[in-house]
Amino acid sequence: MPPTDLKAAYRTIMDDHFSPHLEISFVDGVRRQTLVYEKVTWVIDHEEKGLRYGENPGQEAAMYKLVNGNLLLGDVANIQPGRYLASDPELLQFGKHPGKTNLTDADNALNILRYLMETPCAVIVKHNNPCGVAKAGSLAEAYFRANKADRVAAFGGCIALNRELDVETAKLIVENYAEVVVAPEFASGVLELFATKPNLRVMKIGNLSRLTDFTTQRVVDFKSLMDGGLITQWSFVPEARRTEQLLPASCEHKGQSYRTNRTPTARELEDLLFGWLVEAGVTSNSVLYVKDGVTVGIGTGEQDRVGVAEIARDKAYRKLADWLSWERHRTPFNDLQDATHRQSILEEVATRKGGLIGSCMVSDAFFPFRDGAEVGIREGVSAIVQPGGSMRDWDVIECCNAANVAMVFTGQRSFRH
Repeated sequence: MPPTDLKAAYRTIMDDHFSPHLEISFVDGVRRQTLVYEKVTWVIDHEEKGLRYGENPGQEAAMYKLVNGNLLLGDVANIQPGRYLASDPELLQFGKHPGKTNLTDADNALNILRYLMETPCAVIVKHNNPCGVAKAGSLAEAYFRANKADRVAAFGGCIALNRELDVETAKLIVENYAEVVVAPEFASGVLELFATKPNLRVMKIGNLSRLTDFTTQRVVDFKSLMDGGLITQWSFVPEARRTEQLLPASCEHKGQSYRTNRTPTARELEDLLFGWLVEAGVTSNSVLYVKDGVTVGIGTGEQDRVGVAEIARDKAYRKLADWLSWERHRTPFNDLQDATHRQSILEEVATRKGGLIGSCMVSDAFFPFRDGAEVGIREGVSAIVQPGGSMRDWDVIECCNAANVAMVFTGQRSFRH
C-alpha cells in the first residue's frame, strides 16, 4: 500500500544494506583482471550514511569508488584507481544528504564540463540531461546565461561550475532553487550565502582542476537488465574535440560528388564544436541548437530525428517567452495574465524565431532524411554539425546548399542511452 503521507516518502532515508566493498572480475582462462570498489559514505549528523535513496524513495542505493585494479581489454585501458571526481565529493553543506539522482546529475555535468575547461563554464543538469550550458568571460555571466537558457527546467537542478565559485555567482544562484552546486573551490563568503538555502547540497570536488585529464580516459559502463544480466561497454569519448576536426560535409552518390558550398565562419565553428561536446551528455535521440556559446534549445530522448528537432525548436520558443516574461514582469509566462503583455511577448518571440536565427544545429546521429535539417533551416540556423554517414547525405547537403547553410561532419555518432 502507498504511504498515506506521500510527502513523507521523500523525506525517507533508506537503510543501506549494500556491502562496503565490491569486486568485478573479467576472466579469460587463467587470466583474471579484477576491479575493486569501496562504498562511499559521509558523516552526517554524527552518523555514517551513504546515498539517501536511489532513483525513487523505497529503492536502496549505494555509490562505490574505484580503489584498486587495472583492466586492459584489447588496446583500451580502464581509468586508473584513485583518480576521484564525482564518486568522492566533499560535502560542505547538506540539509539533505545526496540521493542517487543528485550524484548522477553531478557526474553528467562533469562529463560535459571536462571538454569545456578553457573558459568559465556553467552546466545545469536536470534528470541526467543538461537544460542549460554556457561559457563566458566570467563565471557569473556563464551561470546567468545557462540559467537564462531554460529557467523553468533549471528549477531544482544540479549546477556544476569549472572555476572557483565567487560571491557574484553565488548571489545569482541563491535567487533560484537548486538541489546541488558543484565547484572546485568556494570563495570567502559563498558558504554564508548558501546557508540561507539550508537544503542545498554543496559539493567541493578539488580534482576538478584536472578534469581535462579525463577527456580521453574510458571506464566500463554497466547496464543491468531486468533478468539480472549485464551489458558492458567502454564509455564514449568524442573524437572531434577541436574545430579543425570538423570536416566539410561531402559524399558520393551514384557516381556524383556532393559537398557543402559554404564553410562555417570562425564563430560558427566555435558554436558547432561547443554544441557537439555538450551533445556527449544528452540522451538520444537528441538535437541541440546553440548560439554564441550557450544552448538555445535542447531536445532529448526522442524516437525520431525530425520530431526531436521540432521539440528542441519548440522549447527554444517557450523558454524565450518565459525569460522575457520573467525579465520584464517577474512572472513566468504561463502565469502572466495581462493579455497585452502576453501578445507582445509572443510577437517578439515569433519575430526572433525563439532566438534560433543565426544559431547552429547539432545532431547526435545522421539525418536519415532532409526533413530534420529543414526544421532548423526554417528557423534560420546558419550551420549544422552531424556525424554523416546516411545513404541520403547527398540530399541533406543539397538542402543545406540551397539555404546557404554550412554543414560539417564529425564521422562519429554520439548516442547516449
